[in-house]
Amino acid sequence: MTEQSHFHLPRPRLTLEQAADLARERFNVIGVVTELGSNQDRNFRIHTDAATVVLKVSNPAIAAVELEAQNAALAHLRGLGLDLPAVLQAIDGNEIQRITIDGQTLDLRLLTYVDGHPLTDSVRLTAGQVRSLGDVAGRIVRGLSNFEHAGTDRFLQWDLRRGGEVIDALLGQVNDEARREHLRTVTDAARMQLAPLKGDLRVQTIHGDLTDDNVVSRDGDSISGVIDFGDVAQGWLVAELAATCACVLYRSPRHPLAILDTIDAFARQVPLSDAELTALWPLIVLRTAVLVVSGEAQVQLDDDNDYADANRAREWLAFATAADQDGAELEALIRFIVTAPDASVAATEYPLAGVLDPAALVDLSVTSAAFDAGVWLEPGIDERVAADAAAQLGHAVTRYGEYRLSQTRINTAEESVTLALGVEVILPAGSHITAPIAGTVVAVDADTVRLEAAHFDLWLTGIDVAAIDGQTVEAGTTLGTALGAAQASSAGARHGVSTARVTLQTSRLRGIRPPFFAAPSHAALWQRVCPDPSALLGLETARSLADAGALLQRRDQSFARVQEHYYQAPPQIERGWQHHLIDTHGQAYVDMVNNVTTVGHGHPRIAEAARSQWSLLNTNSRFHYEELVRFTERLAALAPDPLDTVFLVNSGTEAVDLALRLALSYTGQDTVLAVREAYHGWSLAADAVSSSVADNPRALDTRPDWVHLVEAPNAVRGKYRGMQSAPQYLEDLDGDLRDLADAGRTVAAFIAEPVFGNAGGVLLPDGYLAGVYERMRARGALCIADEVQVSYARLGKHFWGTEQQGVVPDIITIAKAMGNGHPLGAVITRRDIAERFSEEGPFFSSAGGSPLSCRIGLTVLDIMRDEGLQHNAEVVGRHLKQGLERLGERFDLIGAVYGMGLYLGVELVSDRAAFTPATGAAARLCDELLLRGCIVQPTGDFKNVLKIKPPLCLSSASADHFLAALADALGAIAPRAAQPPTLSAASSR
Repeated sequence: MTEQSHFHLPRPRLTLEQAADLARERFNVIGVVTELGSNQDRNFRIHTDAATVVLKVSNPAIAAVELEAQNAALAHLRGLGLDLPAVLQAIDGNEIQRITIDGQTLDLRLLTYVDGHPLTDSVRLTAGQVRSLGDVAGRIVRGLSNFEHAGTDRFLQWDLRRGGEVIDALLGQVNDEARREHLRTVTDAARMQLAPLKGDLRVQTIHGDLTDDNVVSRDGDSISGVIDFGDVAQGWLVAELAATCACVLYRSPRHPLAILDTIDAFARQVPLSDAELTALWPLIVLRTAVLVVSGEAQVQLDDDNDYADANRAREWLAFATAADQDGAELEALIRFIVTAPDASVAATEYPLAGVLDPAALVDLSVTSAAFDAGVWLEPGIDERVAADAAAQLGHAVTRYGEYRLSQTRINTAEESVTLALGVEVILPAGSHITAPIAGTVVAVDADTVRLEAAHFDLWLTGIDVAAIDGQTVEAGTTLGTALGAAQASSAGARHGVSTARVTLQTSRLRGIRPPFFAAPSHAALWQRVCPDPSALLGLETARSLADAGALLQRRDQSFARVQEHYYQAPPQIERGWQHHLIDTHGQAYVDMVNNVTTVGHGHPRIAEAARSQWSLLNTNSRFHYEELVRFTERLAALAPDPLDTVFLVNSGTEAVDLALRLALSYTGQDTVLAVREAYHGWSLAADAVSSSVADNPRALDTRPDWVHLVEAPNAVRGKYRGMQSAPQYLEDLDGDLRDLADAGRTVAAFIAEPVFGNAGGVLLPDGYLAGVYERMRARGALCIADEVQVSYARLGKHFWGTEQQGVVPDIITIAKAMGNGHPLGAVITRRDIAERFSEEGPFFSSAGGSPLSCRIGLTVLDIMRDEGLQHNAEVVGRHLKQGLERLGERFDLIGAVYGMGLYLGVELVSDRAAFTPATGAAARLCDELLLRGCIVQPTGDFKNVLKIKPPLCLSSASADHFLAALADALGAIAPRAAQPPTLSAASSR
């Protein structure tokens, strides 16, 4: 055991039973006791009939006067407008109770419980919470500015004035040598930066730990209360903010610049001095390092401290994130966010590159036609597109503030850095470049110059300014010439010309070169730092940014809201390529939900087929044309014998509706059997056989008399479970058939998906459909296989879902995949069934079977054949399912993985034994996956199944990205530590 010191403080040893006894004996409090987390103390929440309170058992190293200071600070801040705990008196009238137990002398206090949701329960901090943390930290600092108490003069390892001592004392607790050396290097640099500033940093009483552990929220977006004051002490004022910023890094490691919002909110409450602005970033780095070494030491000292152990991984991540940042840039951004007002660039009489043609503006956005057919993934594509434009007009100009598709990265959880913060001008080599403003010329390297103007720096590349380096020039002075060469590898060489690429970018960070691209999450910040330089060109280059939220409001005003959309705040998707979707900010998502675009988004062969057919003919099937014959022949050849006749419609709903009419007409009988929990469409007839309560909460109560529901053969969650459960389901079916016969009803048809698609791809029990079909045909009924969701090669091994069950239906309905997003559906049946239907009159669908639909349908089948997509579905689907099953071994939230090919389901449960649906977790998981670049949605009657049905071109690389994202998201929504034990009032006696 490590000897106790200021830096080695094991928690008091106290059981739930002992805590309950002490609460009763000292405070007359009886209730249900639950332990709360703490690094060095022991905290117990007690639910009584009257209220909820917290019994705080302080570390023996903390003096009574320090506890008195905490109590006094709480009283001092009572009028601050925050929910704070109140100290309650013990039976003897005192606020602090000293006891001796198991050889320990401990101090007890009882405080009121502050209601609200702990920020630690949030999967991630919202933008509002990030700002609110800074605001509350500032309010606390302001409130404590005139607070004095002898108990605040204390030695704490969290006091950043002693951060270097803590690192020195605890660094040896880090076992990994590489990590230990990295910590030493980074913290030594931070300590050197702080050394000359120490005398200028204000000292006062501070809270010391305004972090997610110690605050709660009532409305979810702002902090309403502070729950712990155990670290109240004298310290640097700015260290309060550093601790809060380190928490934001800890919670948002992918967005380190989020701390700027925290800092801005704090500074609005407490203005920071110049020295404090300089010290803030090294203090943040130092705080993350102190957390790391303290966590390592605490776990080694107190190996049953789940609270400290659970935090370690994210503490290391926060330190690594801080260590990776450019300290000079962060300091400059901190100063900028606190001190710089908004500003724009004024117009000039001397445009940098002379007169430019507005027609020369190049579209490099997500929707640019230049990027069709996936060429946006090719290296150097922007330069080639710009060079092509320049070849026509003599020059080309890119846009400022444009989210560029070329910068989009696929198969990554990281945010793509896509927002252009500058402008590129493609000019003939040797063109004169003019100083648009007065300033001092600084040659940064061979082709980069910084023009230091009165209010900002102008960064230019692609020009030679060696002759005037260091000179102060007036507006209109020639800076140099545009560098360029007709090299074989250059974009301009394709047109036989020598071109130059000149970039210009403004920056309000003096002397610091800003990035040319920014992430969308930091767009507003970087556009303040690097304002639009259009005025320096004499040409408006800025692109107005898409507002997905405003568009959603317009949608809700004109589009019936019952036609729901994915996600509460959905990204605005405007492009797709293969199995990727791209939003207007250039963020790519792996599409794991779109079984409509079966051969992938943006396929050039489908685009060309549509263009070509539109240019020839598009009419209806009452006319005679070849595409109709070719397509229906192709479908009939794919169908199992004896199905040989095709009807063409526009959707799966229409296909199901028609199939039911065919069956009722052919048999002359009156009842259709449908399985519970299924979904078949939205028309009157298709809805009648749909009983999914997820799609219609009143489904089970509103079926018409001609529909009879049978037990859903769900081998995972059904009445009978397992792949060998068919006999039991068939026995139930026999009972249904007897009841129908006794009631004088006759069966016209049985309709079901051959794979339970609406449940997420659950395979039917072995032999189930064979038994059902045998019973139907014995009664003169027809068997309808609704293959709309699950067929058309999606299962990999099988083209049709019924093949997996070894049966042939009388009628197949298909849609979705047939047209790759074009409205196209079909019914395939026997000739005699189709002919019987003709006795009711001719059938006609205005757009069903149009030349365009048939041409697209044929092209889809050609692509599936030529690109081997059925085989890909089998290979990648098997790989994906195996990966999902491995995740099921790691995470208890996964109750089952099922399906085949690229129709898979992941059933999420909160209790594996009871198989309790984890509906809320499924929704949160989908939101987390979106943030990690994957789109998937829940399905099933409980909305707890991840339905995985991507385009059939899904690659193994994208499948692996989805698996990694799912693992990370599962880890994020899982509790950070095991649930604490609870002791009831009865058992505490």
